[in-house]
Amino acid sequence: MKNLIFAVSIVFCFSNLFAQNVIKSEVTDRTEIWGKYEISFSSSKTYDNPIYDVKDFKITFTAPSGRTKTVRGFWDGGTDWKVRFLPDETGEWDWRTDCSDKENPGLHNQTGKFICNPNISEDPIFQKGAIQHEPGKYYLSYNDGTPFFWLACTAWNGALKSTNEEWKHYLTQRKANNYSVIQLVTTEWRGCDKNAEGLTAIDGTGYIHIHPEFFKRIDQKINEANAEGLVVSPVILWALPFGQGRELSPGYTLPLDEAVLLSKYIVARYQGNHVVWTLGGDGRYYDDQELKWKEIGRRVFNDIDHAPVTLHPHGRSFVGDIYAPEDWYGLMGYQSSHSNSEGTVNWINKGPMSQMWSKLKPMPYINMEPNYEEIGFRITAKDVRNASYWSIFATPVAGVTYGANGIWPWLAEGEKILNHNDKGGVTGWRKSIEFPGSIEMGYLAKFVNSLEWWNLYPANEILAEQPGEKTYNHWISLVKSGDDKTIVAYIPEKTKVTLFNPKGYQYSAQWFNPVTNKYSEAKIIQGENTIKFTHDFNNDMLIILKKK
Repeated sequence: MKNLIFAVSIVFCFSNLFAQNVIKSEVTDRTEIWGKYEISFSSSKTYDNPIYDVKDFKITFTAPSGRTKTVRGFWDGGTDWKVRFLPDETGEWDWRTDCSDKENPGLHNQTGKFICNPNISEDPIFQKGAIQHEPGKYYLSYNDGTPFFWLACTAWNGALKSTNEEWKHYLTQRKANNYSVIQLVTTEWRGCDKNAEGLTAIDGTGYIHIHPEFFKRIDQKINEANAEGLVVSPVILWALPFGQGRELSPGYTLPLDEAVLLSKYIVARYQGNHVVWTLGGDGRYYDDQELKWKEIGRRVFNDIDHAPVTLHPHGRSFVGDIYAPEDWYGLMGYQSSHSNSEGTVNWINKGPMSQMWSKLKPMPYINMEPNYEEIGFRITAKDVRNASYWSIFATPVAGVTYGANGIWPWLAEGEKILNHNDKGGVTGWRKSIEFPGSIEMGYLAKFVNSLEWWNLYPANEILAEQPGEKTYNHWISLVKSGDDKTIVAYIPEKTKVTLFNPKGYQYSAQWFNPVTNKYSEAKIIQGENTIKFTHDFNNDMLIILKKK
């Protein structure tokens, strides 16, 4: 009898093992880690307006380690529905759907598996992982913790208007010039009333219809940017509440519920890409608009796994203290605007970012819209460099964005910018990406990445005398590491400089020329507790001091 029981047990174990092997062999769907994985569904019902009729369509993914991640699916026309997901572990994943319409078997309680393999791409986003903000850090990082320096280019209309050849040329050039992020708009807005095919993202305002065909163009453009190793920061709702064409911008025209529906749709559509979300573009997110935007952020992001989220406020408005407590908000984006005037320069160097970064929860501070090169035919490459270096040194180093007045609207030569009082003559995007300031921002990124920049914090207190207090655009910005072993200063004009050196360290010194991208030896005079040197170059310079 015991032998019989033993034999039956052996047969049962082998049968069970065989069954498990059969199940695993049936998992033929495969993808690569950090690559977009897409699942298609066929709805058992046809809805009059799917974004209203299906309140929720969520998919929970279970990783090989047992972790779960929940994201939303989206309607893609007719009875077609999809989910896009960015897997972050190799091995076998499981998934299950949950649809608010429980009577739709095509969408509800569907299950499946897929195998996730290593990624063969050498680009960092596919090897180090998606961009994240780790709590307590003042910078963004890859999933493996490697710091990620943000150098974005502003191509608001790029995905809406570009041909395949144009977009490829632009992305290749930006990548070669050390850019890491592309900022773009995902709907019609005041700067572009329809895409190149004459389509809009939505119809209506009080009650909206979404057009999936419009978004298929955006799909392609974001996919191609990621394929080049570039992160995309999609603006979900453009929101400027004043000026010509504001009625075209969803963030201004849509009521709260519709703004949430459209935002959820866009997030579901691009959550499988390498993105950092810009929930609102150019908006007024304070006073009477504060509660609306907080509610949008909570309803769109608080119940799903998502990439970092920021807001892009209108010029010289600071909302970090208002939104820092929000769970969904993890990146302090701001806009210094397009001016080299005293008010703007002082706002960058002495304004709320520089005063408040240490008083709020730690997060990256990034000027997402400083001077656009050639805007108003008054902003030069020097103005671009000034605003950019001042911005990254006014707070813990995290990044900055470049813009040119012909790139953001994706102007062809001779074309005029919509709703911006353009009188003509603006250089087209193809020539603008070769502007001096455009190239010099690539030098900036390479220079910053040569340092352990994530350990550098504002340190203007070690400057004995600040020439910027007498002449605003002569402002010297300093950052240093917490252990004082590295000091970096941006010096915009010729001057003599004295730094305090309370620890009495001995330093080696180099100049970096942000115009020529070249280094040279720097002569410094070290006293017992001071460091002195003279900037007598013909353009702005940076000095790097490293403890011997």
